[in-house]
Amino acid sequence: MQTPTYLTPEALSSFIRTALAEDVGDGDHSALSAIPAEARNRAHLLIKDEGVLAGVELARRIFREVDADLRLVTRLEDGALVKHGDIAFTVEGRAQSILTGERLVLNCMQRMSGIATRTAHLTSLLAGTKARLLDTRKTTPNFRLCEKWAVLIGGGVNHRYGLFDMIILKDNHVDYAGGIRQAIEASRAYLARTGRQLPIEIETRSLAEVQQALDTGGIDRIMLDNMAPAQLREAVALVAGRYPLEASGGITEETIAEVAATGVDYISVGALTHSIRSLDMSLKAY
Repeated sequence: MQTPTYLTPEALSSFIRTALAEDVGDGDHSALSAIPAEARNRAHLLIKDEGVLAGVELARRIFREVDADLRLVTRLEDGALVKHGDIAFTVEGRAQSILTGERLVLNCMQRMSGIATRTAHLTSLLAGTKARLLDTRKTTPNFRLCEKWAVLIGGGVNHRYGLFDMIILKDNHVDYAGGIRQAIEASRAYLARTGRQLPIEIETRSLAEVQQALDTGGIDRIMLDNMAPAQLREAVALVAGRYPLEASGGITEETIAEVAATGVDYISVGALTHSIRSLDMSLKAY
């Protein structure tokens, strides 16, 4: 997996430090009071579920941030298929430090693994088609980095990371701008005026709007929002390969294969990150 641009050392460090500050505050007083400062112990990450593992590399960085002397030895890497009873890694060092990092590691890995598992499953339903599975911005505030990362680990594709790296003109943008043509032309004028180079995607709600987007041009992708498979097939025929097409809106496990079979290039599913069951795991002393 190619490292995405948002996974910088600075971004990861900032996330980890902020998350630790939220949890630890002025000290892990449970560990500080009950465990001698010099005590050294070990623990392992026990998998209690089935799915795709995600967050191992993040766990390494979290423990390193808590205590640079902690030693983590991986047994399973990100993307591995796991089952109940598997051990993902062991960590050894100051007992206080292991306990301080435990909950943040588990919170991240359980949710990331749930997302990776769901992504892998939905991706498998696209077999035999050209469609690729996209995530969305429907993420947990301040946890987007981990959730987008988990989608990649599960075999999905990241859509834009935020509002700053792509222009997506959705229904409200189109309505506020006065129509498809007005929204596209205003966006192109904005890019020219500001000297930015950003891809433009336009959301369409009907075949008439798809035709308006084609007539206007100057875009990079067309989103087909809440269209039935028959309408999607018509849109694919109408566009005839001139622009990549993204199906979006209300797509479920039961409908995704039929949507993919219409010939669209991408399928975006917000539920990848907003409606996920975390995988069960725990950090156990041994």
